[in-house]
Amino acid sequence: MGKGTGMWDNLFGSVDLLHSGLEASWLRNAVIRNNIANVETPGFKAGDVNFESVYRAALESAGAAQTPKRTRDRHIKFGEYSGSGSPLVTTRRDLSMRLDENNVDIESENVKLAQNSILYNTIVSELNGELSRLKTAISG
Repeated sequence: MGKGTGMWDNLFGSVDLLHSGLEASWLRNAVIRNNIANVETPGFKAGDVNFESVYRAALESAGAAQTPKRTRDRHIKFGEYSGSGSPLVTTRRDLSMRLDENNVDIESENVKLAQNSILYNTIVSELNGELSRLKTAISG
């Protein structure tokens, strides 16, 4: 019985989901560091990584049995997602306040880096807890 069959999906699904979150957070960290490194590069356009919508969709599909049902058209819609399934790296094309057309805001990038570090550490903590629970379940 390999991974991908009923029981194993339930057993390792949350670990896989947390792993995906770590990879996306790591990618965002690299993009932010690249933005910071190019703060003085004329014409450089900052990048962004969007993985929250992808992660939210994965969480919703993992808990599909718990997804609320709509009984009226006016109720809030849950689980609507049209993303690609993986983190999306984009280039910000917003206008720059600088004459060299570089749009990196160093203060904003430092805030994003701090926020991403907190997110990464939170996911690591959750992953450690999940692995600890699996270890306890296996060893009895």
